[in-house]
Amino acid sequence: MKDEIVDVTIIGGGPTGLFSTFYAGMRQMSVRLIDSLPELGGQLTELYPDKYIYDVGGFPKILAKDLVSNLVTQAQYAEPDLHLGETVQSYERKDDHFVLKTDQGEYLTRTILITAGVGAFQPRKIGLDNEADFEGTSLQYAVRDLEKFRDQDVVVLGGGDSALDWALMLQELAKSVTLVHRRNRFTAHETSVQQVMDSPVEVKTSLNVTEIKGENGQIDELVLTAKDGTEEVIKADQLIVNFGNISSLGPLKEWGLELEKNSIKVNAHMETNIPGIFAAGDITTFEGKVKLIATGFGEAPVAISYAKSFYDPKSRLQPKHSTSVFKQD
Repeated sequence: MKDEIVDVTIIGGGPTGLFSTFYAGMRQMSVRLIDSLPELGGQLTELYPDKYIYDVGGFPKILAKDLVSNLVTQAQYAEPDLHLGETVQSYERKDDHFVLKTDQGEYLTRTILITAGVGAFQPRKIGLDNEADFEGTSLQYAVRDLEKFRDQDVVVLGGGDSALDWALMLQELAKSVTLVHRRNRFTAHETSVQQVMDSPVEVKTSLNVTEIKGENGQIDELVLTAKDGTEEVIKADQLIVNFGNISSLGPLKEWGLELEKNSIKVNAHMETNIPGIFAAGDITTFEGKVKLIATGFGEAPVAISYAKSFYDPKSRLQPKHSTSVFKQD
């Protein structure tokens, strides 16, 4: 057991967790940051490091990996006790603090802030018998190396923002890009849909991939089938499946937190139903919740400020402006 009692332990090293870490440093709180992944950045690092992010204030667009790099640098201000590749399991309340248990040890903390995004996640698959034969070679669920698709015939499956973003990015270096969606309406932002329609990307809707043809891990063709049974065969060197992820709160489900559709319910103070445990970012839900990175950035200071006032009621809830904290050059 680590003897030092930190002011806040943050569970989750994605964008909200990293910004929360920085902000805790701004409030002169000691911080421990724990994440089950081997690298910081959450889904931005794990699933789409080379994808552009458009909805962060001050950045017309920024690569996910660059945003993570900036957030990691910023978080260092708090000098956090960092634990990667470590999974939080349970907690117990003891006197004026929590004992937080992971698969590698026990830690003492005055408050807990959960910023675990969608929780543990795995990609949603097509559901074909031979799908696994091509995974990692010519079938991908995330894009980690753009060069892999250079001069290739690429097919992207999906109708959300990530699918359309990948189609737009890849059409600049791939031989061809075809976007296939099983419905006739997209769930992506309207501007993204318009950009795809105006681009060289070939768009096919109301079609499902029903067969993958190829051998030795290399896809050659895809069979697309419409609702009326009509089939169409298209060439493909690389297939990107972007049907979203199947997420799970894992051990957090056993904590006694009030949940709604796999999300943690919080109030306006980002407090959960358990005193001393707070949550922020995509893992939370409340009336009017919008799940964006920008939203998580706004929730982080609220959660941290109320966490500080939880163990130190005499502290100011409204902090000084950052211009007062940092020395000006």
